[in-house]
Amino acid sequence: MASKKGISSHPPHGKAAARSDSGPDDSGSRRPLRPEDEVPGLVDGWAGQRTHNADKSAEYGSAAGMPPQGEHFPEPATAAGASTTSEANAGAKVGAAAAAGQDANAAPLQRARNDGSGRHMTTNQAVAVADNQNSLKAGLRGPALLKDFILREKLTHFDHERIPERVVHARGSGAHGYFEAYEDLSALTRAAPFQQAGKITPVFVRFSTVAGERGSKDTARDVRGFAVKFYTDQGNWDLVGNNMPVFFIQDAMKFPDLVHAVKPEPHHGMPQAASAHDTFWDFVSLMPESAHMLMWQMSDRAIPRSYRMMQGFGVHTFRLVNAHGESVFCKFHWTPRLGTHSLVWDEAVKISGADPDYHRRDLWEAIEAGDHPEYELGIQVFSEEQAEGFSFDVLDATKIVPEELVPILPVGRMVLDRNPDNFFAETEQVAFCAAHVIPGIDFSNDPLLAGRIHSYVDTQISRLGGPNFHELPINAPVVPAHNNQRDGMHRQAIHRGRVSYEPNSLAGGCPFQAGAAGFVSFAEPPQGDEVRGKPEKFAEHYAQATLFYDSQSPAERRHIADAFRFELSKVTVPAVRRRMVSMLRNVSGELAAEVARGLGMALPPAMPRVRTTPVTPEVASSPALSLLSRPGEDGIRTRRIAVLVADGSRAMDVTTLHEGLTAQGAVVRLLGPHVGRLQDADGAAFDADASLENEPGVLFDALAVVGGAAAAAVLAADVRALEHLRDGYRHGKPLLFVGEGRQVWDATGVTPLDNDPLLLFAGADADDTVERFAAAIARHRYPEREPAML
Repeated sequence: MASKKGISSHPPHGKAAARSDSGPDDSGSRRPLRPEDEVPGLVDGWAGQRTHNADKSAEYGSAAGMPPQGEHFPEPATAAGASTTSEANAGAKVGAAAAAGQDANAAPLQRARNDGSGRHMTTNQAVAVADNQNSLKAGLRGPALLKDFILREKLTHFDHERIPERVVHARGSGAHGYFEAYEDLSALTRAAPFQQAGKITPVFVRFSTVAGERGSKDTARDVRGFAVKFYTDQGNWDLVGNNMPVFFIQDAMKFPDLVHAVKPEPHHGMPQAASAHDTFWDFVSLMPESAHMLMWQMSDRAIPRSYRMMQGFGVHTFRLVNAHGESVFCKFHWTPRLGTHSLVWDEAVKISGADPDYHRRDLWEAIEAGDHPEYELGIQVFSEEQAEGFSFDVLDATKIVPEELVPILPVGRMVLDRNPDNFFAETEQVAFCAAHVIPGIDFSNDPLLAGRIHSYVDTQISRLGGPNFHELPINAPVVPAHNNQRDGMHRQAIHRGRVSYEPNSLAGGCPFQAGAAGFVSFAEPPQGDEVRGKPEKFAEHYAQATLFYDSQSPAERRHIADAFRFELSKVTVPAVRRRMVSMLRNVSGELAAEVARGLGMALPPAMPRVRTTPVTPEVASSPALSLLSRPGEDGIRTRRIAVLVADGSRAMDVTTLHEGLTAQGAVVRLLGPHVGRLQDADGAAFDADASLENEPGVLFDALAVVGGAAAAAVLAADVRALEHLRDGYRHGKPLLFVGEGRQVWDATGVTPLDNDPLLLFAGADADDTVERFAAAIARHRYPEREPAML
């Protein structure tokens, strides 16, 4: 199945389907209540059609696996199922009577948007506010009065504006978009998004860090959440994953311990959004199953360049189930069209000080500029028989299925094309849950997944104030929801009728179970006696950690060693450091030796393995595990370029670079000693977009210095400009110096490598400057510089 290329236009907004007077199915329709009809008689006749519970026999024995559609009967007249006989009396607040099967929460978010344009200010009760500047006082200098209900309402609401943040994934950024299927996958699954080529499903995506609090920085070394809510025509499906395909633990029983260990230490509340401390490394060094995830966390995957340039994974093994009840195992993969790219650690640290909202700003600005992030969804599909033959257990969330063993099949693309209207109402209140699946998607027996199915719902009930969080506009499905759940805090729906139970006859049996058309759990055979434990294959902890390390490029392996050295140097208990290095000896002798050297410690003996029987992995090296394997589309679209300018810069150089790079989709900023008006070499005015002070070079993917003798002299004497360029060189970024701009490079005092392909010098009249610079930017980085700068 071929991947689709290019971005099509957003699907047109469909008009809402016209409502009819028909009931919820085709078995009949409501008819108006005739004057001679009496409601009690109608209800009695309606209830009398159900002489017994005909569905009951399907609950037992061999019939239990195939539930029937629930027995139900059409409403004989509108008033028969009404809460009140006055239902037809319309009004400005109650509106008209409910249409058959209506669920207002299924309507587009337009119903909930509030626009104050051209409107006067009111209280929450819509009382017009005459004065929003002063509280009510007894005299101009007198005391404030308790009866000032406007002041009290305003302050009370302000006092309660914040809701509890997520325990994990507290800091996030969101966007709306759509998913487009490439092909009809009905042979594999009955899941709605995959039923025909070109089918469009709206989505909302939230990217996040894991360990930090809501106000922490974006560029921390951390796992990134990658959660997608599909608003399908079968209900909501949440694919709640991360930018890493494995996790630290194998069983949900250990999740609270993991989070307690990685969070700030409770005695002093430090460090924030960081794993470089005693309690985390104490925990993971005693959990050898964490070895594989630690390779990913210490790799460049933990400091992505952008949310638009990182992969996403469903992490667990799921099931796909087709209309015939046939099942296969499945792993989900999101791959960014722009490729997989990262920061380097020194760069990430400096960015966090210059712009802690770096990733949030990058996502927002890209969408606002029309550079819509795009990701391809791929699946790995394999049978249970195949899984049994693997050297690892697919139910173990600390393991991947290597792509060389099971290739990834591209099945669709996701485009994020709309920023939220309100961060709190959408990004903060969105509630993802691993238990939110639709017919055609089912769970495996992964013990970590089993805990997540419970934990997410439980968390949302606490965080969003009760069981009705699904009625918040951002969480509501786009199809009606009908059940017998009632009341609770923040209930929005106003349910019609007196029946809130099933089976019933007083509402004609409605709402009724959908039978085979609804969600039917896959009939998986029982596995054995109840026991607390793990399968034997779970006991192999190191083979895939070794696979990951051995599959990295030399620069990526160097970064992993550097990350372990930095993190463990923050650990104050030597025994924990020794224990962790002893674990690394089972992953890679080279890595363990390098980390021990960086910590100034002797190499300890290898940690005893839990499973002593040797395992022969199917794959010894997987190039797909390196970030370099997915460079993304050719070109420089959305890359941020800084052109350093000052009074006296050559206007032609500025224009040539700005127009040439912008035409290829790059974002070009003119960076001057100050923002605002500057004069070119001929005395004409131009504006600097940013200053050397407010946007340091670490915020850009490449830097250039244009010609002009006067400007070159100014920049060569500016320590900020020189530091920006030194950082750019240290971080392996493309650098260009045009004409007299070379004087600024010489002032940095950096001794460059021979034949550095991303360090460019151009004459003032060269015709190929933009072409050469663009080609260098497309290569992203030259990591060979790093050792020379140590």
